[in-house]
Amino acid sequence: MISKYSATTSISNEELKALVNQCLEQAGELKKVLVLPPDHTRLNSMAGPITAIIYDKLSAEGVHVDIMPALGTHNPMTEEQLRMMFGDSIPLDVFKVHDWRNGIVRVGEIPRERLLELSDGKVDYSVVVEVNKILKDGYDIILSIGQVVPHEVVGMANYTKNIVVGVGGADIINKSHFLGAACGIEDILGQTDTPVRELLNEAVQNYLGDLPITYILTVMEQDYDTGKMHMRGFYSSDDETAYVKACKLAREVNITLLDREPKKVVVYLDPEEFTSTWLGNKSVYRTRMAIADDGELVVLAPGLKEFGEDPEIDKLIRKFGYCGTPATLKALKENDDLSSNLSAAAHLIHGSSEGRFNITYCPGEDMSLEEVRSVGFDAIPHQEAVEIYNPEELKDGWNTMADGEEIFFISNPALGLWAFKEKFQD
Repeated sequence: MISKYSATTSISNEELKALVNQCLEQAGELKKVLVLPPDHTRLNSMAGPITAIIYDKLSAEGVHVDIMPALGTHNPMTEEQLRMMFGDSIPLDVFKVHDWRNGIVRVGEIPRERLLELSDGKVDYSVVVEVNKILKDGYDIILSIGQVVPHEVVGMANYTKNIVVGVGGADIINKSHFLGAACGIEDILGQTDTPVRELLNEAVQNYLGDLPITYILTVMEQDYDTGKMHMRGFYSSDDETAYVKACKLAREVNITLLDREPKKVVVYLDPEEFTSTWLGNKSVYRTRMAIADDGELVVLAPGLKEFGEDPEIDKLIRKFGYCGTPATLKALKENDDLSSNLSAAAHLIHGSSEGRFNITYCPGEDMSLEEVRSVGFDAIPHQEAVEIYNPEELKDGWNTMADGEEIFFISNPALGLWAFKEKFQD
């Protein structure tokens, strides 16, 4: 276990390099290394600079290094996105693309009896555990990198999720997402131990225990006065120790508990990070326990251009829309295309307010208002919305507008969880 952390720590670039180098030195002699960082949708994780530190050091020592961004079902990264996240020192041919449908190998299966137990009878299926074939290519060490932060499907992001979902196959991606939806998003968000986490941990422990996986995890916090990101925690271990300790700090610095419920929440989606509702609905997930009944969520989404990161999932979202749990469960029973893609069904459930509050997306020029409305959201043009709610003028937290309206503003929903304290299980 290597760690440095506190709620007030701000790990410098020099300290980060020293911590990463310490991890590599502990690993002993290395000839072949696989690095599994997240993609650009986790830009603030600092996984990009960590990956670059690893590559620069090991490649200079003659070690063979492969890097596979843990895409899950996301689109492959473009050259521009790779350079934005990882810098210019790593040759492009070092990066490998995860194919969650075709580039995988089956390593085991978690029986339906276990899923019935985990879900209290809410789901009735077994789960096939598959991972990208590259993990079995004889690496001396596999470095899984990522940020621990509240997450809508698993409770807290990263750790084993980066392995069996990030570079996993369709069955465990689909069924783990639906398990989370069936168990209830409000009961999962921000929790260290959840049914989904148990599933993912067992998948790795039972079927990938032979792999030399070391986890490098960060906890990040934004200073809302300056906009600067601080690394509050760095953790590394080959077991759950790093994850458990990171969760404790992330719950402290990434969960904002409010004394009262805002009637209106305005969320800004950075166009470099959020181009789909698949990603942008973090605005829904991370605020749903804060917004008052009959309130409104306004999502400023200038980069919105699609619904799903995957063409098949995009098609399903357009077909079925964000219509709430009862409608989605009914569609599951009646439509084979949705029932064969449970992660899409889970996403449709998670992305609905269940009629409790209104969701208004404000797209830029790459998506029409009609498209947004067709999936169940209200819509107004981005330019019209920012004339009222200008993200460059708003401060994170409570704001009083010129007309006296009070709103709660969030500049990046991926950085935490916001909840009315009476609704959150502490």
